[in-house]
Amino acid sequence: MAEPPKESIHSRIWREEPEADNPFAASACYCHGYDVFGDVLGKAGWIEYLYLLFMGERPSREHAKLLEDLAVALANPGPRDNSVQAAMNGSVGGSHNAACLMAALAVGAGQLGGAREVALAMEVWDTCGDDLNAWILRLTNPPKDERANVWPEMEHAPGFDPHGASCPTPIRQVIKHLAEQPPADSLRWIEANREALETAADCPLSITGVAAAAFHDLGLTSEQGEMLFLLLRLPGAAAHALEQKEFGFRNFPFYRHSIHLDDDPGPHNSVGAEMTLP
Repeated sequence: MAEPPKESIHSRIWREEPEADNPFAASACYCHGYDVFGDVLGKAGWIEYLYLLFMGERPSREHAKLLEDLAVALANPGPRDNSVQAAMNGSVGGSHNAACLMAALAVGAGQLGGAREVALAMEVWDTCGDDLNAWILRLTNPPKDERANVWPEMEHAPGFDPHGASCPTPIRQVIKHLAEQPPADSLRWIEANREALETAADCPLSITGVAAAAFHDLGLTSEQGEMLFLLLRLPGAAAHALEQKEFGFRNFPFYRHSIHLDDDPGPHNSVGAEMTLP
């Protein structure tokens, strides 16, 4: 009886060679042709390897520096960010660590300060380039997406903060620093035209707009930028989740005034009281 044909996983990114005594274990792993554990390990940094994975080639020193500095800027959005709060909520409520990170990814994936907004802002770069008039026309008359889509219609210009009063100091510091680097043509352009763009968008530039410009300078597609934005913001969510677990739910700030006891037995006999969470 003939053996069934062997299945193969096709990948342009990764190639493995089997161990002589175990075909299910690799003796060598190659990422875009580079021997990961023979050559890359110990010689390339985390950011260089990340770039290699996504782009298929080792980065220049300038591209690696731009991506590394952007990664520092994105690593911790802070406990006021919705994605970080989602991880904190899960952790203080007793969820497993993986669930906390999944909560951060889910909340941070959206169109209000999330990864989807970065992808949409990168699409503006693809369409408008460095044509200021095209940007202003796009921001003041955004196109309607007529395709069936799981995402709701955008309610603000992607890359800008609809709740902002002015461009925050850290955003201006990040874009100023990144714009000084050689590959950062888009960042320099958006820094030079920030006020005109903010007037057209009727709201200040946000970190999603800065990240989109940086990813565009690095040559990433909008989908690659969306993925990297999700990935690079996870460290802060993880650290804050673990911290809040240590503090405990009694010190968790956000819902203290939103918990209402239907039948409060008082401070000496509160165990078992029913609570209603609005």
